[in-house]
Amino acid sequence: MSDNILQDSHGRDHAYLRISLIERCNLRCTYCMPKEGVTLSPKSDLMSYEEIYEIAKTFVDHGVTKIRLTGGEPLIRKDIPIILEKLATLPVELSITSNAVIIDKFIPVLKKYGVNKINVSLDSLDEGKFKHITRRHEFKRVYDNILLLVKEGFTIKINAVLMKDFNENEIIDFINFTKDLPVSVRFIEFMPFDGNKWDMSKMVSYADVMKLVNASFEEHQVERLQDAPNDTSKNYKIKGYQGTFAIISSVTNPFCDSCNRLRLTANGQLKNCLFSSEESDLLTTLRAGKSIEPVIQKAVLAKFKVRGGMDTLKKLQEPELHTKNRSMTAIGG
Repeated sequence: MSDNILQDSHGRDHAYLRISLIERCNLRCTYCMPKEGVTLSPKSDLMSYEEIYEIAKTFVDHGVTKIRLTGGEPLIRKDIPIILEKLATLPVELSITSNAVIIDKFIPVLKKYGVNKINVSLDSLDEGKFKHITRRHEFKRVYDNILLLVKEGFTIKINAVLMKDFNENEIIDFINFTKDLPVSVRFIEFMPFDGNKWDMSKMVSYADVMKLVNASFEEHQVERLQDAPNDTSKNYKIKGYQGTFAIISSVTNPFCDSCNRLRLTANGQLKNCLFSSEESDLLTTLRAGKSIEPVIQKAVLAKFKVRGGMDTLKKLQEPELHTKNRSMTAIGG
């Protein structure tokens, strides 16, 4: 077995692991979870905090330098403080994605274990739309908690999934949200997952966003920023604004060439690509007392060059190619 088990057949090294801690969530966002909900894995099938640590340590030993905790909503997992304590002993940058509904209760523990970078999911600045998309009355709490996180010194990115005829008319409002706050708003193209009724006509593209931006601001006001290595987003700033905005164009302009990400689901399945329905069972192998390294290497080598093999928009629009994938809440956001 090669020492570099995290390099795929296209020469991409994978240094970023996203770990889903839980499939459950305290919101019910329409693009993430079917209205009827999802069939959750039995608790015994989910990784324990010890197993999360053991698997994460194996990845870190082979070159992972960044771990992001996701869900569902990771903060509703009761042993989250222990998970953070264990992972904080590894030489990695530790971050988290949350819907921020209850994050105010976790500020001390996040600070204690060095979790400074927080991505918050927020698809509308309108309370009524927020309720419609999340099927819950939690807008004020989320909004207030974002302001609190900024005040407490966390680095905040706000993720907004754009959907035509729903929140595309809020793009400029979101950008103006960055005027007085040092946050980054990231617009995400609506992507296909099981149960979210995706079709191309619902998507607001990178080109659509920039057309609106350029019509709303003077050319000299819109500044293109340098993207970080392996960045998924194309980053911009309005001159004079404290914050920034970005577009994650997974559908129309994918960033697969520089992808360095792998995903671990809450029930211990390794996904080499968000768009792929293929999974590799690390948890069963670990529980059998066997090395997970060969399973990891095989999964990484099997990674397609582009979007789980859906290398054209035509393929992406074929339902049978993406409805076999999990819903987003079961993958890990």
